[in-house]
Amino acid sequence: DLSLDINSTIKHSEKLLEDGLHGVVLFGSTGCAQLISSSEKKKLIEKLSDNKFKNQFLIGTGDNALNENIELIKFSLQNGIDRFLLMPPAYYKYGDEGAYAFYANLIQKVPESKIILYNFEKLSGYKFSVKVVEKLVKDFPKQIVGLKDSTYNLYENIKIKNFLIFPGSELKLLKGLELGNSGIISAICNVTASLARKVYDDFHNQKKQIFNDKLCAIRKAFDNYNLISGLHSFMSVENVKYKRILPPLTLLS
Repeated sequence: DLSLDINSTIKHSEKLLEDGLHGVVLFGSTGCAQLISSSEKKKLIEKLSDNKFKNQFLIGTGDNALNENIELIKFSLQNGIDRFLLMPPAYYKYGDEGAYAFYANLIQKVPESKIILYNFEKLSGYKFSVKVVEKLVKDFPKQIVGLKDSTYNLYENIKIKNFLIFPGSELKLLKGLELGNSGIISAICNVTASLARKVYDDFHNQKKQIFNDKLCAIRKAFDNYNLISGLHSFMSVENVKYKRILPPLTLLS
């Protein structure tokens, strides 16, 4: 009936953690955040409240409406999840001042939240500057804890102590780690979890990299297509449930 299959989604997330991921973001951009109703999101969050992996889940709030984000964050906090991936509003024209106001107002209402900024100009139409990230971290050091950079103008240029930086692609994992980044947040980790973890561990254990080329090749293959369509099509080979995709999205031919 095109409603969210909560149990299967959680089961899939748990398998990813068992396959080596340090955490899972639910309702990210490729996680169809904009296409899933807030009532369905709340049902899933409620179900996570007693999950053994609760501390490894992040919620992507990603709604244009400030108050809708605040409401979902409050609900998550009530259910014991305090980490969020949060992109500023899409479509509307604004600059650093507007982005700053968006996060400042949100933090005022939910000061106990820990936020990873989401920089993705292609989706939101806005590109974070180094300056605004530094200002947000300086003014809200307890709340603004990290950054996901899918526009790739920041991950090489930001140097903030104890600040998490995650490029949005496997292609940037090794280079990012060499620069002092924390890892990646990537939709394609839905299929590369164990491989990405090997690259990460080999870097930290100072071992020779023998998996990175394969990891990057898989990412490049997915980059030829819409990521949601590609992931659902690929994963439906093993499990027909993934053939169900939310309109207006479609599977690959």
